[in-house]
Amino acid sequence: MGSLSGILQRPIVAAAAVAVASVSTDLSDKLPSLKSLDTFSAIDRSHSSLSNSVREPNISWVSHISVSKLTNMSFVTRIRVPIPNANFPSSNSIRKFVPNTLASSLLLNSYQSAELAKGPKPTAFTNAIPTSPPDVLYRWHLPEPDAIDVSGSFDCSLGKSRTVVVLLGWLGSKQKHLKKYADWYTSRGFHAITFTFPMAEILSYQVGGKAEQDIDLLVNHLADWLEEEHGKNLVFHTFSNTGWLTYGVVLEKFQNQDPSLMGRIKGCIVDSAPVAAPDPQVWASGFSAAFLKKNSVATKVHVSSNESNVEILVGSKTLVEPKPAATEAALLVILEKFFSVILNLPTVNRRLSDVLSLLSSGQPSCPQLYIYSSADRVIPAMSVESFIEDQRRAGHEVMACNFVSTPHVDHFRNDPKLYSAQLSQFLDDYVLTSCKRA
Repeated sequence: MGSLSGILQRPIVAAAAVAVASVSTDLSDKLPSLKSLDTFSAIDRSHSSLSNSVREPNISWVSHISVSKLTNMSFVTRIRVPIPNANFPSSNSIRKFVPNTLASSLLLNSYQSAELAKGPKPTAFTNAIPTSPPDVLYRWHLPEPDAIDVSGSFDCSLGKSRTVVVLLGWLGSKQKHLKKYADWYTSRGFHAITFTFPMAEILSYQVGGKAEQDIDLLVNHLADWLEEEHGKNLVFHTFSNTGWLTYGVVLEKFQNQDPSLMGRIKGCIVDSAPVAAPDPQVWASGFSAAFLKKNSVATKVHVSSNESNVEILVGSKTLVEPKPAATEAALLVILEKFFSVILNLPTVNRRLSDVLSLLSSGQPSCPQLYIYSSADRVIPAMSVESFIEDQRRAGHEVMACNFVSTPHVDHFRNDPKLYSAQLSQFLDDYVLTSCKRA
């Protein structure tokens, strides 16, 4: 009875039904012009995964549970917050991604213990990854041999090669979604790790189970890598509240395992977050966007006004945001009511509060960069700006950039030039001081 899957089943099935209806409606209207896109195949796989997860035999006994009765059930007070997880691949699954030149048992073990950085010919490893491999818990990306170094400084290049950027994905993200960010870092000489959470694993979360174990694996991997050689450091790049909360759990585990690890974190980049409170509306918006993918209003910003849109004045600009379709509006209502119950369960609320407290007042002293947008329909810009001011008052060095009109976790795709400039300036001027330009 330590599983949230039973509690999640009934409202999530209803939410999924609304999501499927929304996608089906949009497909019937738009399919002729969108056949060439890969988006809908990703949506189908997402719904298939969700459908399979709620039909597992071991959770069928809870199909009659009503959300309205949750607060009367004694076992729910022992449920901890559903931290996302993912399956860690076996050595056999790892072997599929490693070319023959790296397939020795020594190097396979090195990959799991964060020593893959010592393997030869990193480009061979990258090129050998299949075009559509199954998602894994996390993947290590090696610096490219011909990485760009505009500074021309040996110290700068050395600093980058001793830095791992840990990319913590958003709700529903996959390895393929984070690859473009990893490529940006590896092309500039950094190591990168991409960490993602399959939706099915989130819905089948068990207290003290695989989710916590998966984050422990990542933390131990990073700790082992840091201990190999003096001068190695970490930078975290988080996406949405899911990635940001996962960062908080990592910090918590660092503190418990070895507080000195906190000092090895040299920078934190926060994309499309945070909301530093257990807000049911934010959680509902996040899950709705994860279910509906590109069919969600959270992914769209209109440039022309009509009666179905809402105008928002941001400085000298007027943003025109579309209203959600009826099916998405219904989905949001279901999810918001659901999370208003779940997030107020004493144990869940206490667990979230502990992580949020650490992120608010116990972060390492490293510089922070916040990338957000006034057009974000999941994370309100005012919440981000309020948190930024709190961090500055606490003495942290903080940079921030409002992209104004770009959707949730979609800033890089919509404005890659500005996004790259913000990352480069932050890393060169605040994280790797040896890379400062004369």
